[in-house]
Amino acid sequence: MSIFSKDPLQIIVYKTYGTKNHLYIKGRALEDENIDLNKKGLWGILVNSWKRFESDEIKHAKLIITLPNQLKIETTTNKDGYFLIDETIDDISDFVDEEGWLPFTISYASTLKKREITNNNQFKGEILIPNKKANYGIISDIDDTILHTGVVSKLKWKLLFNTFFKSPKKRRALAGASDFYSILQKGSSEKRINPFFYVSHSPWNLYNYLDYFLKENHFPKGAILLRSMRMIFSRKKDEIPEKQKAINNIVKSYPNLNFILIGDAGEYDAEVYMDVVQKFPNRINAIFLRNVNHKKKSQRILKLIENYTEVPFYLINNSEEGIRIAKENNFYK
Repeated sequence: MSIFSKDPLQIIVYKTYGTKNHLYIKGRALEDENIDLNKKGLWGILVNSWKRFESDEIKHAKLIITLPNQLKIETTTNKDGYFLIDETIDDISDFVDEEGWLPFTISYASTLKKREITNNNQFKGEILIPNKKANYGIISDIDDTILHTGVVSKLKWKLLFNTFFKSPKKRRALAGASDFYSILQKGSSEKRINPFFYVSHSPWNLYNYLDYFLKENHFPKGAILLRSMRMIFSRKKDEIPEKQKAINNIVKSYPNLNFILIGDAGEYDAEVYMDVVQKFPNRINAIFLRNVNHKKKSQRILKLIENYTEVPFYLINNSEEGIRIAKENNFYK
């Protein structure tokens, strides 16, 4: 390829969620910068980090989603290259696998001025539609809940270092977290049908990075909900954070499914989860908050939950505690 050639086009399809009659499909059309998540060495990692945040979006592009029943849905990307399908359809449950995943494909509707398109213009996607036999759903934070980020470090320098100077292959999962989550995914059925939803304040630019981390560390496959860079800088002071909106939307989408909420004591997961309990009475089975190595923050949480009786609220020091408590509460066999 010539040095003056433009990069080929791609479509990144995020793992989202829906119901048998409602689709919520989100993704982004971008130039393919050929980011290698297995790349080693400081320079290679820095180049990858630059490419993730200097992404070249394909705005106002027409796309076609094709479902397993051959239903085709058209959509158009916005000025940042994002697209969203949020609409009601006929029952599609016959095409959902046992773990709750519905496959589909998406492609560019035209060649866009003869630009090269990777994967022969066929990009695979999946949407999570929970199995009706699920015991409960699990909504989990990512940063310092399952992934060491350093969000509580002074001036958040560890967070910046880990994000920009470490490959996802080198990032550390919290000890035992994937075992704890795998137990919850099976619940009392011994089948991997309890749906997982991962939420984070991280931007969508880190989607592939975080998806790779979850797979590499054997976490249950689940929907991943992040936020756009534009929202990070434009949110008003009193506006509900995107992460909190995402959690509310998940719980609201499944009125017959209860949830377990998992977060950490580093930021404001406790307040967010308590607010969810208030908005959705009798829908939350328990809250697990992972302790962090920060005395002041831990004391704040202990004081906050001292007289809290709305739902069982556990501040745990490690995954073994979480597994023991889950067993005592019959969250799994």
